[in-house]
Amino acid sequence: MSTPTDGTRTLSYVEALQEAVEQEMDRDEKVFVIGLNVDDHKAIQGTTKGLIDKFGPERVMDTPLSEDALTGICIGAAMAGMRPIHVHIRMDFLMLCMNQLVNMGAKAHYMYDGQLSVPMVARSIIGKSWGQGAQHSQGLHSMFMHVPGLKVVAPTNAYDAKGCMITAIRDNNPVMFVEHRLLYSTDAPVPEDPYTVDFGHARIVATGGDNPDITLVGISYMLVECLAAKELLADVGISAEVIDPVSLLPLDVETIAKSAERSGRLLAVDNAWTTAGASSEIIAAVCEREKGKPLVVGRMGYAPTTCPTTPELEKEFYPNAATIASRAYAMVRPDEDAWVPDVEPTLPHEAAFRGPF
Repeated sequence: MSTPTDGTRTLSYVEALQEAVEQEMDRDEKVFVIGLNVDDHKAIQGTTKGLIDKFGPERVMDTPLSEDALTGICIGAAMAGMRPIHVHIRMDFLMLCMNQLVNMGAKAHYMYDGQLSVPMVARSIIGKSWGQGAQHSQGLHSMFMHVPGLKVVAPTNAYDAKGCMITAIRDNNPVMFVEHRLLYSTDAPVPEDPYTVDFGHARIVATGGDNPDITLVGISYMLVECLAAKELLADVGISAEVIDPVSLLPLDVETIAKSAERSGRLLAVDNAWTTAGASSEIIAAVCEREKGKPLVVGRMGYAPTTCPTTPELEKEFYPNAATIASRAYAMVRPDEDAWVPDVEPTLPHEAAFRGPF
């Protein structure tokens, strides 16, 4: 991890992503941005703002809706020494280029005995809001966690967004960069200088003291909900330690396991379905390290059905602070009656999102 030396300001998640890409394009002429609407005046909600004016159409390229072909172009360019950043407005559309990503990009380094590398970043957006519905809301990151040769990162704040993006661009492997749309309006202190955030290092973002009652792991936007759940649990005398994995592959199991060992309880909350998901992998990996020590575990994520469109159904489909707190309460106090905090499940920044373009 590199340490920045310049001043720090408060930036939004969007501004941090944009700054990371612009600084890397300034630093390395082999870096280029490609994807549908990257040169549009809305600039993928601002994440590519100003790049077309500064670097021109040779390095900021709009594309047709042809994910498979364009991913092949990016993989070929990466093999030839370029460093493409391929922007997919929604993760759902990565399904159209799975052969390129899984069979070509992920395996080239191995199949050519290390003589080739594929240094490319595939950005994709996940999550609810604005009625995204069945084909535009899915979190499919666990599919990519299954594939050797890919790295999967899901930063949850502006500081990590910038540092992880710079790390991803400089990495010589294909990196799946997962962005939740509801994180875009959140902000954090971000240094002006370029810096990197190493993959494979989780963050304890809220401690639970020497002996927390439960460990909460929040993946992507669910970290925000877990932090809100921690406050609700504190009101009823339950202490929670909250962990952000930051990267999902490589995954820092050690940090999570140490916290779970102290608390004796682990609840993993994902922006995806739980079956064969990231939450399942986290729990399985931690349990393997516990060496027979009793550990109460739980996982939360999408309801086991297709993503709904209406806001009322979304409230039932996605975990929120109240449902996370209720599940944690039941794990800590299994002999007591069920408890559901009487709070509004929608956090303020959710209302800030007004559409994808």
